[in-house]
Amino acid sequence: MQEPSQPRKQAGLRAHDVPSVPWHALPPEAVLERLSSDAQGLTEEAARERLARHGPNVLERSRPDSAWKLLWRQIDSPLIWVLIASAGLAILLGKVTDGLVVAAVVVLNTFIGFVQEYRAGRAIEALNQMVAETAHVLRDGHPVARPAAELVPGDVVQLASGDRVPADLRLLRSRNFQVEEAALTGESVPSSKHVAAVAEDAELGDRASLAFGGTLVTSGTTTAVVVATGSATELGRISHLMEQTTDLSTPLTRELARLGRVISAGIVVLSAVLLGVGVFRGYAFSDAVLVAITLAVAAIPEGLPAIVTIALAIGVQRMAARRAVIRKLPAVETLGSTTVICTDKTGTLTRNEMTVQALWTGRGHYALTGVGHSPLGELLREGRPLEVPPDDVRALLVAGVLCNEADLQPREGRWGMTGDPTEGALLFAAKKADLGVMEVRERQPRLDAIPFESEHQYMATLHAGGTEGRELLLKGAPEVVLRRCGPETDRDAVLAQVERMARQGLRVLAFARKGMPLAESLRPQDVEDGFRLLGLQGMIDPPREEAMASVKACHAAGIRVKMMTGDHLGTAEAIGLQLGIHSPAHPGITGARLASLGDAELAQAVKDTNVFARLAPEHKLRLVRALQTQGHVVAMTGDGVNDAPSLKQADIGVAMGITGTAVSREAADLVLTDDNFATIVAAVEEGRRVYDNLVKSLAFVLPTNLGLALILMLGVTFFPLQESGGVREPLLAMRPTQLLWINLVATVTLALPLAFEAKERHVMRRKPRAPDTPVLSRFVVMRTGLVAVLMAAGAIGLFLWEFERQGGTRADPSGWALAEARTMAVNTVVSFQIFYLWLCRTLTGSTREVGFTSNRTVFVGIAALVLLQAAFMYVPFFQRLFGSAPLSLGDIARSVLVGACVLPVVGLEKWLRSRRQEAGRSVGAT
Repeated sequence: MQEPSQPRKQAGLRAHDVPSVPWHALPPEAVLERLSSDAQGLTEEAARERLARHGPNVLERSRPDSAWKLLWRQIDSPLIWVLIASAGLAILLGKVTDGLVVAAVVVLNTFIGFVQEYRAGRAIEALNQMVAETAHVLRDGHPVARPAAELVPGDVVQLASGDRVPADLRLLRSRNFQVEEAALTGESVPSSKHVAAVAEDAELGDRASLAFGGTLVTSGTTTAVVVATGSATELGRISHLMEQTTDLSTPLTRELARLGRVISAGIVVLSAVLLGVGVFRGYAFSDAVLVAITLAVAAIPEGLPAIVTIALAIGVQRMAARRAVIRKLPAVETLGSTTVICTDKTGTLTRNEMTVQALWTGRGHYALTGVGHSPLGELLREGRPLEVPPDDVRALLVAGVLCNEADLQPREGRWGMTGDPTEGALLFAAKKADLGVMEVRERQPRLDAIPFESEHQYMATLHAGGTEGRELLLKGAPEVVLRRCGPETDRDAVLAQVERMARQGLRVLAFARKGMPLAESLRPQDVEDGFRLLGLQGMIDPPREEAMASVKACHAAGIRVKMMTGDHLGTAEAIGLQLGIHSPAHPGITGARLASLGDAELAQAVKDTNVFARLAPEHKLRLVRALQTQGHVVAMTGDGVNDAPSLKQADIGVAMGITGTAVSREAADLVLTDDNFATIVAAVEEGRRVYDNLVKSLAFVLPTNLGLALILMLGVTFFPLQESGGVREPLLAMRPTQLLWINLVATVTLALPLAFEAKERHVMRRKPRAPDTPVLSRFVVMRTGLVAVLMAAGAIGLFLWEFERQGGTRADPSGWALAEARTMAVNTVVSFQIFYLWLCRTLTGSTREVGFTSNRTVFVGIAALVLLQAAFMYVPFFQRLFGSAPLSLGDIARSVLVGACVLPVVGLEKWLRSRRQEAGRSVGAT
């Protein structure tokens, strides 16, 4: 061990040596020597030199995307580029109003997307909040307080209960030192730490000689040496993993992007063709270009981004009412397409409340019912309740009360617990057998105690009273207690019972006693031998009852559930078996085993196995990626820092709002305010409803765009040209601004009510759709074409009829007759939309099945559009802006009558399709 007066050796540590050493496997003396330090700590000079070399003890932050980069991301879309080009060309051709209206649409859509992405989470920043602000460190042999950011490898620090660990530490000395590591390992009870080295290949949760930065000291004291700081710590490694994860697009956004590319390519091709047709027919080149621009404006579903955003936002509100808070809008729909849910165990599937479930004495087995921090439950033997506990059980439970540091307090009508969760479980077990904790402790007051320390794995207490006047009680690990029992104890039989309980996933504690009539205090030699075994108590963090039902609901919906936890394999398998997740035919896999698997073996493992235990963050990340490689849409739940990388990588990350760390909540897309797995199932159901309603909205929107495109194409190709001042001009059935009125005002007003439609029948009894399933099915595409043709035929027919009836002449294309004819065409398209809306309320059945008045927002949307359309026709400002004209009641009646023809035609199409489906099912049945 080096003296503190040797600064040159202390300063000689190389930066790259620190993170590569298995510090947990080295004895304290070797650790200090490798770090060129000693038990008195570093000198100030050596600390300054190392700080310059290693940098401050803070986590490196990746620079967030700039505002310009976020803005560019919103603009860089095929549909947006087509709109920008159309607006620019329109302005160049003198159609300033048309161009500005199109440009305004681009600005609005860009703004919505920019704000949504700008508010995305900052998970890396939340990690920094977990690093302690100050630390008690030895410098030049004296304890001083220093900012945690100034700690360097080789510093010796002192910690006590309540402190946050400032860096990764190797313990040098400790007493009853326990650390809450659930955020890193997923274990539901504090981890006991000790000085002794552990195996080099020990998993993260088994490295008992280390304390990790960001974790919390729950009891005891320690003196430890810093072995890693900043990005070299376990937290830093997780931060680096998060930077390597990929924010995946959702199935819906991928399909919408593909649809956008297809529409954009089709528009460009058709616009070019239409431009050629116009030139060929003798149009002036500027007019031919205007026709191409008008086609682009007609065919692009400008209102689609707003419709999707608002529909998702409505889903967000409904999910919030069901205790699921969405942080990122696309996650609403992703839930509905989830095929695999990877869930943490502690606090998500289980209650995070240790509960004694099994007792054993030399006279046999007993069971305790009831779960969690509650005194409600019964003592059973062979399935039958016992009114009064037998003497052997009473002695065992009393020992659990007396040899115990925890306490119970009633809180607002329920019981609360202070102290270690394991010891609290022993007190609730006694309450279930009608043993009063305070009464037992008053009858046998404690005289002295040897507290639990991880080095010796037991606790001993001396009490007044008992059969011999003084009673020494021992509690600890079964093998430790058995070594101190007399020869009358059948060790093999007891160990067989311990193994039996362990196979059930129970954590087992042994209890023993011996009389000490003259003792007033305890010495270490008093607990070496002479004890009589009282029995065993087995406890577990039990599964939530609602989680069992939710797992069944997931299976019925075709969703697989996989448990990924940092807890022990036996415990995980036992909980998985109770929940219906685990199958003995496919044993669980530990992180160590997982690390040794090749890609092919891993692919088979994630296909067959549902329980994974003792996982480090990189293991969870690898499993999520393996599932995604197989085409699964993965939802990942978690509450700890160790879950954050996989939460971010998953298609949808689900964090716990109560027990979850800030890091996990920031990395997630969805936060559960009740930490309940059942809420995930409710969110999945809501996600499927949102997707169904989005498809209905798309099926409603697209026929309008196709119909408008057909109106223009037919008009340019077949309508006679107009003569004006010797110039041949196109006779367009609608102006670009009128097309935007239909696309943005009429379509959006009617499409939004579809987001409020009730869920389809059997929504949670159908399999998840494949991620590559087209957002529009074949029959919806066919129906889109059918409705578009009807709409185009009706609008063109009434346009020509009105134009001729009002005395329009080809020599006066800009007259009042043309304005009225175009208004008639717009009104006809809007009428088609109103009637077609009723047919889109359900894509597969009749409107009667969903209920005529089940969605009253449909009536609100129709009423709002009627008022807007009246303003379009009769308000002078709108007439000037859109080139519209007032229509008579007769004209309006004709347009409504033509629009209503969509009802019998699509109704017949639905009936024929249902007959074909029934015939297909009949053939399949035979």
